[in-house]
Amino acid sequence: MCFHLIFNSLQKKRILFLILFCFLVKLEAENSRENNGTYYNLNKALQNPLDVLALELYDSQLTTLPKEIEQLQNLESLRLDGENLTTLPKEIGRLQNLQKINLSNNRLVTLPQEIGQLQSLKELYLDNNQLTTLPKEIGRLQNLQKINLSNNRLVTLPQEIGQLQSLKELYLEKNQLTTLPKEIGKLKKLKNLYICDNQLTILPEEIIQLQELEELSLDNNQLATLPKAVGQLQELEHLSLDDNQLATLPKEIGKLQKLENLSLSNNRFVVFPKAIGRLQKLKALYLSDNQLAILSEQSLHLQELEYLHLNHNQFTTFPKEVQQLQNLKDLHLNGNQFTILPKGIGQL
Repeated sequence: MCFHLIFNSLQKKRILFLILFCFLVKLEAENSRENNGTYYNLNKALQNPLDVLALELYDSQLTTLPKEIEQLQNLESLRLDGENLTTLPKEIGRLQNLQKINLSNNRLVTLPQEIGQLQSLKELYLDNNQLTTLPKEIGRLQNLQKINLSNNRLVTLPQEIGQLQSLKELYLEKNQLTTLPKEIGKLKKLKNLYICDNQLTILPEEIIQLQELEELSLDNNQLATLPKAVGQLQELEHLSLDDNQLATLPKEIGKLQKLENLSLSNNRFVVFPKAIGRLQKLKALYLSDNQLAILSEQSLHLQELEYLHLNHNQFTTFPKEVQQLQNLKDLHLNGNQFTILPKGIGQL
């Protein structure tokens, strides 16, 4: 009994020691980080304004930033995601060394026009807020390379968006956009454009000017047609158009000789688009949830194809063309109208 009590006492001391040790390690780490210029407390940061290179605040319950934020003249990175910010002070525009801002998951409705003064800014994260508009001054951010505006309430984009000459990544998912400004074609360095979950009915012809674009995602819009200009995007590798109203593709799509991934699920295709057969580099083709009953001979030319999803269509017999796809690794045919097990399936 005595031994048992001693053992329990030692166990408790060991646990307390471990807790204390972990606390001290964390404290030392925080001090070390502050010494390296990263601060996790706003008051401490304002006490040493010129030492602050990065400010990261968590669970601070801020609804705005104090005007004194302008004192952090050497600040390069500001992270305030998951707070309760509803506004930003105009003084934020005086942080001329700021390169990265993360304001995701807040309650911002507008941005101050002074945001355009941040000439060193390279990355701006504003996803999961309540923005309805962007100030035209956003176009002054000449060094901006990435901006995330997903899951806001944007109905339009200012034409000044086309002035972001360094922009490489633009995220606009889950907004309320019905059109894109023609100025979007001026984003000459754009590589990734994500506009899923909006209300687009048409794409501007100026999209042809995005000659460095590698990934274009337009899932869950209201597109019934694509402009021929899409076929001129010679660097395009990934094109996603799931959940639209497409029944045909322009023949110019066949000119996308670098395209590796094409997703067209949940559209209105009754006939296999012939243009697809010219995509010699295509590795993944998704045509689930359409109304296809046959494949065309053009599909035989897709010798690089590894992933083919044809589930939930109108096939009654196994498409013999599939047997010619020598590199095929993943085939989905469930949800069709087969009455017997396809004979050709054993040849894959």
